[in-house]
Amino acid sequence: MLRTKCPKLRRADGRWSKNHGSWGYQLELPPTAAGDRRAPLRRYGFATQDVAQTDMNQAKELLAIAGDDETARVQIADLIVATVRDTKALPEPEEVRRKMRTGQDLARSVTVGEYLESWLAGRKNLREGTRRSYTNHIHLYLNPHLGRIRLDRLRVRDVDRIFDAIDELNETITRARESGDLKLRAKVKGRRMVGPATKQRIRATLRSALSKAVRERLIEVNVAALVELPSGKAPKALVWTDERIAAWERDFAAHIETMNARRKRQSQLEPHKRIGERINRLDAYIGAPRPSKVMVWTPALTRTFLDRARGHRLYAQYHLIAFRGLRRGESCGLRWSDLDLTNGAATIRWQITQIGPDTFEGQPKTYAGEATISLDSSTIKVLRAHKARQNAERLAAGDAWVETGYVFTTPLGEPVTPNQVTEQFEQLSMEAGLPPIRLHDLRHGAATFLLAAGYDMKVVQETLRLSSITIAADIYTSLLPQLARQSAEDAAAVVLKAGPNSRTSTSA
Repeated sequence: MLRTKCPKLRRADGRWSKNHGSWGYQLELPPTAAGDRRAPLRRYGFATQDVAQTDMNQAKELLAIAGDDETARVQIADLIVATVRDTKALPEPEEVRRKMRTGQDLARSVTVGEYLESWLAGRKNLREGTRRSYTNHIHLYLNPHLGRIRLDRLRVRDVDRIFDAIDELNETITRARESGDLKLRAKVKGRRMVGPATKQRIRATLRSALSKAVRERLIEVNVAALVELPSGKAPKALVWTDERIAAWERDFAAHIETMNARRKRQSQLEPHKRIGERINRLDAYIGAPRPSKVMVWTPALTRTFLDRARGHRLYAQYHLIAFRGLRRGESCGLRWSDLDLTNGAATIRWQITQIGPDTFEGQPKTYAGEATISLDSSTIKVLRAHKARQNAERLAAGDAWVETGYVFTTPLGEPVTPNQVTEQFEQLSMEAGLPPIRLHDLRHGAATFLLAAGYDMKVVQETLRLSSITIAADIYTSLLPQLARQSAEDAAAVVLKAGPNSRTSTSA
């Protein structure tokens, strides 16, 4: 190797050639914190003198950030040495300025994953359901895609990639469901489609965490707030009219045929496996397509359900939800001490939430959720009968009875779980020959019946304990015309069914 003896290193006039050979520089650094002399910063391998000069100027700029603060100069020198050793590059001056300005540790760079975990751990007053939701968002979607990115280097495009990946997964799940490819189905087994509302909630979790990071001056911009997503508005609620019921019944029959054909094809592809000949009719009932995710029974359909459920031990719970609009968890968390059957009032103070097999008791969903509601005479009568039935169960259980104070319990006194209530509701609905709705839609029905009876939106808000009248208007105003039309059809039917010769007379 010629090194400095290379004749091309100098020009004809004797000056150094800026564009030949490999350039480097040496820069003295401040002593260590202990006062020991530090080895100079030596950087080599630059293609030109200009590039080497630019890199040395960056190192000088970094040291100049400290100004007259010798302690800061030592810390910056430590950072330069560590960064060059680990990355072969100098730190970014703007990043160092920001950390100095906000009092951060120069030697430590927080990743998105680290920050999200610490942010969640610091949220001490979260409801259990909210904490579980945040945890799922972080572990299933945010950390796998963003976890290793440095917090201060997170960009909008990084967050966009999360939702691109979700869209790809949704497409894969759809293909798997529509095909007979068992390998593809196994690949997505247990995975659920992620809809627009869930995407909005995932982004909201990240946005909430990054908002705190902005307040702590760890980052300058909340990039999650800049990500555009489809609207996560709730699906439009619809009433089960005769036309919709007829269409659903056709779809239900077709759905069963499709499930049977799929099962037959699977048994042909895997003859060594024992596959049941008959499908679960309740699964088909629940899974059959319906006009909207949110469907509401008419008063007549609700009456049909209650007539079918009347002999069931949880009849009073369904009656209470249908008439007074309690949430599922609120009905499960209701205690006898919160009921005043003499004066016809119920105080909603607790709710039971179920996440997987685990249940948690906590306060209602919103501050407005904790309130006292009036009970109508029919509901009071039903609750009195339920109390007598529970007393009989207490006597029958003897020493095995567990006194918990809950209104709705198992035959041994334990509170019923929300999932148990839902599963029994679905079974009773199918047995009654009704089109399917979610248990929560009984609550929607209670609101629409109030509107149909002539009460204003403020009464609906207070009865259902919604946080704002705007929420009530958004959810329920579209249902009222549908109920009104059904009422008009019912009234017309009375006239049309009357015999042509039937008469009534009046006398003064």
